Amino acid sequence: MTCPRALPAALAIALLLPASARPEAPEILAVEAIRTGMDWRIDVTLEHPDAGWDHFADAWEVLDDAGNRLGFRELAHPHVEEQPFTRSLYNVMLPDGLRRIHVRARCSEDGWSDEVFTVDLEP
Repeated sequence: MTCPRALPAALAIALLLPASARPEAPEILAVEAIRTGMDWRIDVTLEHPDAGWDHFADAWEVLDDAGNRLGFRELAHPHVEEQPFTRSLYNVMLPDGLRRIHVRARCSEDGWSDEVFTVDLEP
């Protein structure tokens, strides 16, 4: 089961800004966590109005409940003509007993998104 979750402070700030002043953060549309033996493959589908090398979704990360980074996927080029798009991170070692992960994306111009996508893991 998956569900996006936005941070309350970020949401409050976004509502106060006029629509034209709001940065367009990468939006995570789906995350799939697949156990592959002892490790995991994390597939992330995201969308962002990539405008070329100066402004594009350039990374996403996998976090635990405490905000510790468990995995990082750099996106090496813009996806201007491919939206939304899915990329995978292989060989992610998740701690035993971990029951959920959080994924957030980064934009080369605006930095890390405050929106976090939460995924409950199958035991």
